[in-house]
Amino acid sequence: MLDASGVPYELIAYSVDESDLSAVHVAAELHEDIDAVFKTIVLEGDRTGHFVCVIPGAFEVDLKKASRASGNKSCKPVPLKELLPLTGYIRGGCCPIGMKKLFPSYIDETCLLHEKIYVSAGQRGLQLRMTPEDLIAYVPLAVSDLI
Repeated sequence: MLDASGVPYELIAYSVDESDLSAVHVAAELHEDIDAVFKTIVLEGDRTGHFVCVIPGAFEVDLKKASRASGNKSCKPVPLKELLPLTGYIRGGCCPIGMKKLFPSYIDETCLLHEKIYVSAGQRGLQLRMTPEDLIAYVPLAVSDLI
């Protein structure tokens, strides 16, 4: 999808540890700053339904801030068993690009502090490295305070 759109990126492989699918582990495997490795969280809002938040890997999404950014009064993470049928991705491989449906999507504002960031490439063991501006424009993502 990115190639067809002419969006520049690098595909970076890393060793998967099935017992530790955390972004912290990914950052260690990549020898990168954890603040530049982002994870994709799928949430369900009480008003707007499903939406996506992309946040730095060492943090948890602040549900109040995510609700506010997405126009909801409250929200909760989607249960893991619903992730694959809903998005086409599994835990540890959820990518903000190419989900089965285009959900409203948000990225934490700290992404703009980095020249390049990492997000899952859609499967465990692969990361996309790209500028936050290219990711924001392609998905599209609204820049918000989410942590």
